[in-house]
Amino acid sequence: MTLTREINRIVMAAGLAASLVLGATFAFAGEVTLTMAVPDWPPTRIMKKFFDEQYKPKSGNTVKLQVDFIPWPDFYTRVNASLTSGERKYNFIVSDSQWLGAFVEGGYFRKINDLLNADPEFMKTFKDIHPNALNSYSTYPHKSENYYGFPQFPDVLVNFARKDIICHEAEQKNFMAKFNQKLPCTGEELDAMTWDDFKNVGEFFRRKKGEMLAGKPAEDDFYGIAFQAGKSYDFSSMQINGFIWQMGGDIWDETQAPTSKAEGVVNSPAAVKALEKYLSLIAYMPPLAKTGTMDIFKSDELFRQGKVAMSVNWIGLAEASLDPKTSRVSDNLVFGMMPGTKGADGKLVRWSNIGGQPFVLTTWTTDAQIKEAVEFVKWWLSSNIQHQFAAAGGQSAIKSVYSDPKYVTYRPWNRAWAPSLDWQKDVWHVPQFFELLTQQQDQYDLAITGRQDAKTTQDNIAKFQQRLLKEVGLIK
Repeated sequence: MTLTREINRIVMAAGLAASLVLGATFAFAGEVTLTMAVPDWPPTRIMKKFFDEQYKPKSGNTVKLQVDFIPWPDFYTRVNASLTSGERKYNFIVSDSQWLGAFVEGGYFRKINDLLNADPEFMKTFKDIHPNALNSYSTYPHKSENYYGFPQFPDVLVNFARKDIICHEAEQKNFMAKFNQKLPCTGEELDAMTWDDFKNVGEFFRRKKGEMLAGKPAEDDFYGIAFQAGKSYDFSSMQINGFIWQMGGDIWDETQAPTSKAEGVVNSPAAVKALEKYLSLIAYMPPLAKTGTMDIFKSDELFRQGKVAMSVNWIGLAEASLDPKTSRVSDNLVFGMMPGTKGADGKLVRWSNIGGQPFVLTTWTTDAQIKEAVEFVKWWLSSNIQHQFAAAGGQSAIKSVYSDPKYVTYRPWNRAWAPSLDWQKDVWHVPQFFELLTQQQDQYDLAITGRQDAKTTQDNIAKFQQRLLKEVGLIK
């Protein structure tokens, strides 16, 4: 064999080996598409942007995230229609927490315990989630160790306020003269507010167009306070539940089924009194609230238009208030915890209905999609990405992330985040949740619009829940 022939043999052998290696790579690499249904709002828009800009799958596969952004008012009906029609369009869904029971029992949401157990590092991250968020976003039955979801965006209600109005010297002086107390101005002072303090702000800042407001004529009719009072979806229940829990009442407790009752609990004197308190504040809100159309988007819009001094709303909507392109008040904002109710010991009781959503996998998702979906979620819940998400206006329920001193520097509302997490509960996760919710929303709308008193409302809700939950065996 000549030297030239020997070199050619070596080159050919090397080429064959390289071809085999490349062939093996091509055999395992491929294109995987994750099709996701999500509500259309900033937290999911940020997630898609991060994915497009930063995500690199470890597998070597080409992973595409195909996202359907669905408006919030249509979100449940669109996802429900897709799942129940059998089209199997989505293998990844950003689900509202209260959907878990209905869609687990329907056979649509995949249990994830096996995925967590197979990956100790992933399980460690999962166990680092605040327990209130973990229970709300992942468990069915509620507070069990059967897991179905990973946090996409955790959320709580906070108090948005305008410093140029509430900190104005003349308004401070006049408020003190009227109520013999300081008008809350700083974040810490907002944190200390009760609902009675919130009502005083509402009463104080009702101004007609042209009346003096913070040293100059008001450009439009102006109001002190706003919160959600809308008939659609869950827009009044999410606020009213907080009043009920804070004032010593309760909703039907699914974790005690079948021994817990609706009648006597949902319409307890404390629950009726809590609804009366909620309704009493609507008198000081923009007139729209009395029509039952004050959803979270309308109250956010009114606040950004400069027509309200304080507004309780979800952090998920807050980013637009800081943007001068979408907010007339972007330079004058301060945020605090949602108002509370003073307990017998003088301390504030702060119970609230948790917001936010988990990712869930559907049961028809293929092994290849599951593998890539898990890697995507691990990337999303990683410390680096969670910090970036918080810095971009999102939130993290991972303790090691939100307890980092840097966390409160990302956005002005972040200082209210961690203290609020300990006070979060959730509404029912049972398969009948949508029937419970829509009947309750209808009843609350009658009360909000002045067509029914609080006791009749809570009695009607309790009677409906007792009957329905007894029919399905969740009440004896």
